[in-house]
Amino acid sequence: MTEPLSTTLKSNSVGAMGIVFFVLAFAAPLTVIIGIGPIILGSGGSPGAPGAFVLTTVTLLVFSVGFAAMSREHAGPGGFAVYIGKAFGFRAANAASFIAVVGYNSMLSAGVALFSATAGNTLSTSFDVDLPWWIYGLIALGVVGLLGYGEIKLSVRVLGLLLVAEVVIVLILDAKVLATNGARGIDVTGFSPSAIVQGGIGIVFLMTFAAFVGFEATTLFAEEAKDRRRTIPRATYLAVILIGVFYTVSIWCLQLGWGVKQSAAAAADPVNFVFNLTSRVVGQWSADAMQWLVVTSILAALVSTHGALSRYLFAMGRAGLLPARIGSTHHRMKSPHLASLAQSAVTIGLTLLMIASGADPLTVLYPRVMGIGSVAILILYVAASLAVFVSLRRSTSENRVWVTTIAPLVSALALGVMLPLALINYDFLTGSHNPAVNLLWVVAPLAGVVGFLIHPPGAVTIGSIEVPDLQTEDVG
Repeated sequence: MTEPLSTTLKSNSVGAMGIVFFVLAFAAPLTVIIGIGPIILGSGGSPGAPGAFVLTTVTLLVFSVGFAAMSREHAGPGGFAVYIGKAFGFRAANAASFIAVVGYNSMLSAGVALFSATAGNTLSTSFDVDLPWWIYGLIALGVVGLLGYGEIKLSVRVLGLLLVAEVVIVLILDAKVLATNGARGIDVTGFSPSAIVQGGIGIVFLMTFAAFVGFEATTLFAEEAKDRRRTIPRATYLAVILIGVFYTVSIWCLQLGWGVKQSAAAAADPVNFVFNLTSRVVGQWSADAMQWLVVTSILAALVSTHGALSRYLFAMGRAGLLPARIGSTHHRMKSPHLASLAQSAVTIGLTLLMIASGADPLTVLYPRVMGIGSVAILILYVAASLAVFVSLRRSTSENRVWVTTIAPLVSALALGVMLPLALINYDFLTGSHNPAVNLLWVVAPLAGVVGFLIHPPGAVTIGSIEVPDLQTEDVG
């Protein structure tokens, strides 16, 4: 007689800071600073980029008001799909889960391409090692798969170590720039309203929002959290504030380091924009270290994204949308091990497709595949904002107007602007003017349509399965 499958994740496994590590790793702070710094401070960006980060942070904090209120009752490994299901029902939750899986898989595949190109370039420069790019990608997937299979505590420790290293190197640069008063003195022009609306502000806000992608992870790990009713809201606010302050200060320091008016000219060399400043202000040793830490930053993002996807697949399996075994957990570790293996197989398959395309991983594959993910996640954020509004309006346990109405509506309107902004500037996201390439974003809503239409026998709404309530204890 076969034993029944275990379908609950290991409770009380991770505290608020552990979840914050996952969110920060997803955001890949060092990679974002190096990648978007020259874009938003360059000729196509805006001198008000630091101020734009402040506004984006405030917007997401407002979103977090309703998001955190709902998380006390409804958070789970289905992420935003749980919220959307509570508000709009079974089919809407299905659609959201399919969009999420397509979106995060796009981001994960794009991350593999970026990791491969970056690792290959770093090893070639440092040790004159020249191997096909995909070898680095497959090695990374092996590491990611092993961490995803095991207990969440191991991933948290690895992510914590990698994150501290990449954040510290940026903070050293920030401190040095501020200590030396920058290139032209301390200038707060970048925070003025007049500066914020200058230049390509649409692109800037699109990039600043993209820098926060991944903070949905605070709910994805709710079932494994210590005292989730306090941990998830705490982790959500903490993640948004830490990411927002880090990016705002660091982008401002890049601007000061080059000079407000000179930063656009320096950004004409985007690859070396941050490295050259770091070498000049801190020393060549720090620029060399930063090149290696970019590689580990991307690896940390891959680990976090894989973890998020594994929990989405696990939730879909437990709800009956996928085979039941995918919704089961390891008998000892209580990790979503089969969902992790399934996700590893999907990522390897997508990587093989990228290899077969023969396209350059950095200039072609990364931006084009990432563009699909960006649109998918934006759709989820807008839908989740509306779901929070609808659900909290029905709530009998929450009656504060700011929480139930004002904050959800304001965030829904603000995030709703981002979606058409992304579609209007989609050629900027992909770096291509090919009409076929710039229609790839339709994959995301099409995935939602497929999910909406699917109704396997016996399937239930994601997040509707009751799991044992987690014991209350202090969290770290």
